[in-house]
Amino acid sequence: MTARRIIDAHHHVWDLTVRPQPWTDGTALARSFALADLAAEARTTGVVGTVVVQTVCVPEETPELLALAAGSDLVAGVVGWTDLTAPDVAEAIAALRERPGGDRLVGLRHQVQEEPDPNWLLREDVQRGLAAVAGAGLVYDLVITPHQLPAAAEAAARLTGLTFVLDHLAKPPIATGVLHPWARDLRRLAALPNTVAKLSGLVTEADPGIWRTEDLRPYTDTALDVFGPQRVLFGSDWPVCTLEAEYAEVLRISDHLTDGLSPAERSAVFHDNAARVYGL
Repeated sequence: MTARRIIDAHHHVWDLTVRPQPWTDGTALARSFALADLAAEARTTGVVGTVVVQTVCVPEETPELLALAAGSDLVAGVVGWTDLTAPDVAEAIAALRERPGGDRLVGLRHQVQEEPDPNWLLREDVQRGLAAVAGAGLVYDLVITPHQLPAAAEAAARLTGLTFVLDHLAKPPIATGVLHPWARDLRRLAALPNTVAKLSGLVTEADPGIWRTEDLRPYTDTALDVFGPQRVLFGSDWPVCTLEAEYAEVLRISDHLTDGLSPAERSAVFHDNAARVYGL
């Protein structure tokens, strides 16, 4: 049964009349998705707040998300983007906070999964940018794939003052059923106290159209084991999830995959951890 009060720690919105989303081309996601589309479903499932997350690495999107949050009683936080490699990254973060909705800026991320260098997070300019994120009191969301987990662990070990939030469990190979080396590398990341992970984006990593909920369990069980229920957050990854499951179904699946937790642990995963980590 779904937790009564839920924070959805990961969703997106986009308007194709404002900006293209090339990564959606040729899919059912190649249309606009507005907050209003999500709000009705969220309210009926016990969601009391959300974190909206950037989708493209352009400077214009984050101010738009902040303004959206400022006019919403649903969006409690924004994970935006700024160029971590820019020499004025600290000033850029400060400028975002001065914009309408700037008080809703809780974190930043970059599409590291698209970087050809598996050690991108360890570059000197990126490390300097991550230090600025920590200095601003924000968290850093990691959108990476399994081969980038070792570099993520090294980055978290170097920057102990920055909380790293792993999106989508680093997109494990659920469709193949293979656990290693993903599980081994995830454990290394989780051994660092300044890391947390989201149970998000998993239905779209499963075998399209023929997956079962139990296909996801080895991966969610691994995450809950290595991070513990106090460092795991629920996120829907709406609307990307709709390629395989509607919003309410994602919640039901997440309920099922956490059915071994105590009521207090479930409250942590579905609400309390996101409130604490993102300072909502």
